[in-house]
Amino acid sequence: MEIQEVVSSQKAFFKTHQTKNIKFRKMYLEKLRDLIIKNEDLMCEAIHQDFGKSKFDTFTTELSFVLNDIDYYLKNINSLSKSKSVRTNLSTQIGKSSIHPEPLGCVLVIGAWNYPYQLSLSPMIAALAAGNCCILKPSEIAENTMKVMSKLINENFPPEYLYVYEGGIDETTELLKLKFDKIFFTGSTKVGKFIYKAAAEHLTPVVLELGGKSPAIVTKDADLEIAAKRIVWGKFLNAGQTCVAPDYLLVEESIHEQFLEMVRKYITEFQYSPDAEHYTRIINRRNFDRLLKLIDKEKIYFGGNSDENKLYIEPTLLNNISWEDDIMQEEIFGPILPVIGFTNFNLVLNSILEQEKPLAAYLFTRNSEEKEAFTAKLSFGGGCINDVIMHLGNDRLPFGGVGASGMGNYHGKYGFEAFSHQKSILEKATWGEPNIKYPPYSEKKLSWIRKLL
Repeated sequence: MEIQEVVSSQKAFFKTHQTKNIKFRKMYLEKLRDLIIKNEDLMCEAIHQDFGKSKFDTFTTELSFVLNDIDYYLKNINSLSKSKSVRTNLSTQIGKSSIHPEPLGCVLVIGAWNYPYQLSLSPMIAALAAGNCCILKPSEIAENTMKVMSKLINENFPPEYLYVYEGGIDETTELLKLKFDKIFFTGSTKVGKFIYKAAAEHLTPVVLELGGKSPAIVTKDADLEIAAKRIVWGKFLNAGQTCVAPDYLLVEESIHEQFLEMVRKYITEFQYSPDAEHYTRIINRRNFDRLLKLIDKEKIYFGGNSDENKLYIEPTLLNNISWEDDIMQEEIFGPILPVIGFTNFNLVLNSILEQEKPLAAYLFTRNSEEKEAFTAKLSFGGGCINDVIMHLGNDRLPFGGVGASGMGNYHGKYGFEAFSHQKSILEKATWGEPNIKYPPYSEKKLSWIRKLL
């Protein structure tokens, strides 16, 4: 079936209003949940073929998120879809006011390759829960996971409701020529600009989940052992191919050497060998070569080894880095961690402020003033104090970027709202109508209007 036909069929199906039915939405969310549970081994095998991801990591960083999203919406879809009464002000009396969430229509979700299940299926689930029809375009870079999602969904869901479209850049370009009611994209800032431009041709609203250089700051008042352990885990999870991974470290000079030794200790302890099940390979040769070029051999503090046959890059620490170094000019998106020293906390916040707003930021300290300054001064999508990445695990927190790191957000109710329109209704009584707003006007009427408004 041609993609234009699928989109047309979804638009026609949406007009039947079947997707607005809560029972309809729940039925298909339950069906998707059962399919994932039944086919977990198949999904794990596909992602292992793509870049060596273990079953443990696939469940904890991918499928658990997806299943939790489904459970969240099954439990909360009634309240999220319910109309809400709001106060009616004096100038609009006698009447009552309400807000009615309604689905947008036919939406497009473009997923990313680094967490191919979570970053494709989670926004798709939010779109379905909100009552939309959906086209899902997974990343072709993780080819095997794309094919598994296509098989499971296209063989079990009507295409006029939900359809997975396979393909690469050419297919995505053609897809973007069509008019959707919303586009949700996860990926790089460069491609995000292309998506935004294409959407503007149809005045289509977008959610862009992008990236950026997310800092992690460690001060002398931090619990250094906890900081090192959590940063190593978060940075080298998925071999650093995580949009909210700590991109670079800012370490106070008085603890600089001590902390780097702790980081080295945990990298060694966690055993990120070429054959380790818990350490994925780089997704492809192009990214492997790109990452190797970012490693300045003269600044290696630890690591730096690689194996091109296995697309393996050892966790690598780079020390004595400056803001002008090549590795500080782009998001790394790999297992390389540059370290910059600092002596003044407020000055280092100012240095971060001079950069583009990142998707995440992290601070390790027990100093309340530093926590307050970090929260108040820095603008970023979301983050943690004394941890990394884990803010994604709370579905009561919105997840999204700001500035160059994205626009819009999702997770939990925020995902539902991202794919909904909040329709406002004022219902007026047909009695007690004053003549004050109707011509002819007078000074007396204007005097009353001033008091009312």
